[in-house]
Amino acid sequence: MNQYNEWPARHKNDKNPSPKIIALGKKITDVAAHKLKGVKVEDPEYWGLAEIITEEMAEIGLSMKLRTPYTFQEMCKINHIDHAGEEKFRKLLDEMSYIGLLEYDYGYHYDHNGRTKEQTERRYILPMFVPGSAELFNMEETPDGSNPRLRDHPDVASFFERMTFIPLAGITQMVPPGGAGIGMHVIPVEKAISMENQSVDLEHLSYWLGKYEGKIGVGRCSCRASRKAIGEGCADDDYGWCIGVGDFADYCRETGKGHDITKEEALEILKRAEDNGFVHQITNIDGENKIFGICNCNVNICNALRTSQLFNTPNMSRSAYVAHVDKEKCVACGRCVEYCPAGAVKLGQKLCTKDGKSICYPKQELPDAVKWGPEKWDPDYRDHNRINCHKTGTAPCKTACPAHIAVQGYLKKAAQGKYKEALALIKKQNPFPAVCGRICNRRCEDACTRGNIDQAVAIDAVKKFIAEQDLKAETRYVPPVVIPASIHKEHWEEKIAIIGGGPSGLSAAYYLAEMGYYPTVFEKNECSGGMLHYGIPSFKLGKEVIEAEIDVMREMGVEIKTGVEVGKDITLDELRKQGYKAFYIAIGCSEGRLPGIKNERSEGCMTAIDYLKQANTGNTTYEGRVVVVGGGNVAIDAARVSSRSGARNVTQFCLESEREMPASMEEICEAREDGVVIQNGWGPKEVLVKDGKVCGITFWKCLSIFDSEHKFHPVYDEKQILNVACDRIIFAIGQQIVWKDLLKGTKVELGHGDRPLADTLTFQTKESDIFVGGDVYTGPKFAIDAIAQGHYAAESLHRYVQGAHMTIGRNRWEFLKLDKENIRVESYDHTSRQIEEKDLGIPEKSFKDRNLTLTEKQVRMETARCLGCGVSVVDPNRCLGCGICTTKCNFDAITLHRDHPECTKMVRAEDKFKHILPYQLKRAAKIAIHRKGKN
Repeated sequence: MNQYNEWPARHKNDKNPSPKIIALGKKITDVAAHKLKGVKVEDPEYWGLAEIITEEMAEIGLSMKLRTPYTFQEMCKINHIDHAGEEKFRKLLDEMSYIGLLEYDYGYHYDHNGRTKEQTERRYILPMFVPGSAELFNMEETPDGSNPRLRDHPDVASFFERMTFIPLAGITQMVPPGGAGIGMHVIPVEKAISMENQSVDLEHLSYWLGKYEGKIGVGRCSCRASRKAIGEGCADDDYGWCIGVGDFADYCRETGKGHDITKEEALEILKRAEDNGFVHQITNIDGENKIFGICNCNVNICNALRTSQLFNTPNMSRSAYVAHVDKEKCVACGRCVEYCPAGAVKLGQKLCTKDGKSICYPKQELPDAVKWGPEKWDPDYRDHNRINCHKTGTAPCKTACPAHIAVQGYLKKAAQGKYKEALALIKKQNPFPAVCGRICNRRCEDACTRGNIDQAVAIDAVKKFIAEQDLKAETRYVPPVVIPASIHKEHWEEKIAIIGGGPSGLSAAYYLAEMGYYPTVFEKNECSGGMLHYGIPSFKLGKEVIEAEIDVMREMGVEIKTGVEVGKDITLDELRKQGYKAFYIAIGCSEGRLPGIKNERSEGCMTAIDYLKQANTGNTTYEGRVVVVGGGNVAIDAARVSSRSGARNVTQFCLESEREMPASMEEICEAREDGVVIQNGWGPKEVLVKDGKVCGITFWKCLSIFDSEHKFHPVYDEKQILNVACDRIIFAIGQQIVWKDLLKGTKVELGHGDRPLADTLTFQTKESDIFVGGDVYTGPKFAIDAIAQGHYAAESLHRYVQGAHMTIGRNRWEFLKLDKENIRVESYDHTSRQIEEKDLGIPEKSFKDRNLTLTEKQVRMETARCLGCGVSVVDPNRCLGCGICTTKCNFDAITLHRDHPECTKMVRAEDKFKHILPYQLKRAAKIAIHRKGKN
């Protein structure tokens, strides 16, 4: 790409540059230095025009005054065209208009009461580069949705990017509020200011659509199209976002750059934009009460929003409004943070420090009274705008959860009795709330600030209560599809394959479906769910719970093909031939490990993975003596299943001491309740066999597990030997990947433990269309870890198939927890932690789940225990006043206020210096005073 680099190679060695094109570039440019010194071959004003126009066109452009309308006859006159040459000349003007070098109008005047016709003849106009020809060069509408202009002339994309950068570099700090007739201007979400009594007509989108009703059109977004062409695209569909009004709507329709739409269709486009978090902007170069376009901008590609973000000077872009947070209502769910285009909102803490003071949060420095230059710019603004929280941290529950669920938010919704809204909030980050409410390892509770006072909030129990709605078809929550495409498209055509129907693969499918895809999940087993189905006993997680949440995915359009093993029944290449554009491999670690000791494969030996799969498919009865080897939760599950299956006795041996066991203390206690005897500090030495069958196992005493570098290297006392008689041995000492021929012929590289190597942010492998995640990538972890990776991988898959940049402007989902040792909690609800009751009608050692959910009363009591640690914090110096945050907040905690009415002022581009110079004089005086104060 040419961004920030030299001019394109094809023009670099231009030995005969066109003087006319150079002169035209100088005429159209808005770069003061180039106006004075002239345009050179290496300047985009030259090579951008030379890429697409002829000398004849340049000559015509030179005959015109900038931004001045000419009728056809006037054009003939200034270009000395006689009657015989009029037809040919008209065709040339039409071609120049189609290219975008010229615009035209019909001389209509629009007032507050609608359009008044003053003239009906077409008038040709030579526009500035931006907004104008540089933008229009990239704008083309075709029946198949392609953009042949960018395909055949890719350098016009770099041209547009450069002409939105060079004219503004070094001067944006001089621009007064309102933009002084330069570029675009943010206009807030209408409903965010509907109750604002001080608002004026110009700040309402409905005013502009009403004013131009009957003359509204829509076309391709030049920013989205051009940024994609230079390798920095977002994953939005680029077509149908830019609304043209008035004469510009006529121009777009007649030149093939757009088509007409109704006011109602325009309103639907605006709604889709808000659903996606896009910013509304209006053109701001024609003075008071006149615009020619309404754009719906993604900050990751928008060249207009870049003016405030890259140069750290919000005056050019911002609306008259600033977002304000009501701390009492805010629950730090983070939705406003995820969508804020300017990075103005970050998560912080609501609690005071021990000295009684509130945290003081930093604000973006502004150029009002400070000398400004490139050292103050932020070239990485798109990434920096996606930082989620302040360095002092936020609510530990959200931070600790791998999926970063809005715990504080759904607890509040549950407290209000708004259970479906609570469920919707959970499923923004986790499509398996009912599953996780039963089997999650509860890192949120381990981190809960309330635990410093008495006991952590029973977060998972509340989640389980909320998620009960998902188990019934009539009450389950199915999220709406939010596709980053305008009204012409309801879903994406691109096919994506998910290989592995476990929690990670299904989560990826869920979030792809939410974005408008119809992904296909290929699962080799008869049932989907992966280890949720085959690895977790029913007394912990009923199969009907898993199926209920998977049914939601089916309802969203996810196709699940079971009994299909990719690599055996069908290959990746065959799937590519069927049209699949990307693959997410999430096959987990589906085979158990053996310890590498004598007789380990004898009859009666098995891995916990195999054993639990057998048990989960109905083969449970066993009356012999069982030894389980291992200290994790899988080992506990195998031991408990054995005990509940009729085993005479079950003994579990592990290397670790009880305190060091990987299994949770809760799991250990429940195993003992089931009659499992746990022996700590023993490692397997040899399986004892009689007549080819297991008759016992020998252990030796473990002295240490890790070496000085904390690598697994157990050391045993070979003199301390323990022989244990048994009939069955279950090894639960680890899991491994079974690849078979799945990766045959691919470039995917494998690392330690045969795990695939992939980018840690995008999960993309060396084979560009293959992404990996879940246990197959990380090694065995918990369901919530796999779920989180599936969510993040869905964004990568979306970006990849849409040809977008894989990382720019991407949420890294990084959070910091507040300092729990430095907080003051002066008052709180003293209710003790609520405990779920047991269903006494179910036998203790049944394979049914005996745990009931909390009652509604208990939920109200438990949610009242939340200390409400986190809060959203707005930096008013960064806020653009777009109001997108207000559309994402379900707690009415963030609102817009008209703090900067001066920003609504609209100025003609020709009058900009009348406003810039006085403002700059005031600014210079402030800088002088500021310097004097520092000295």
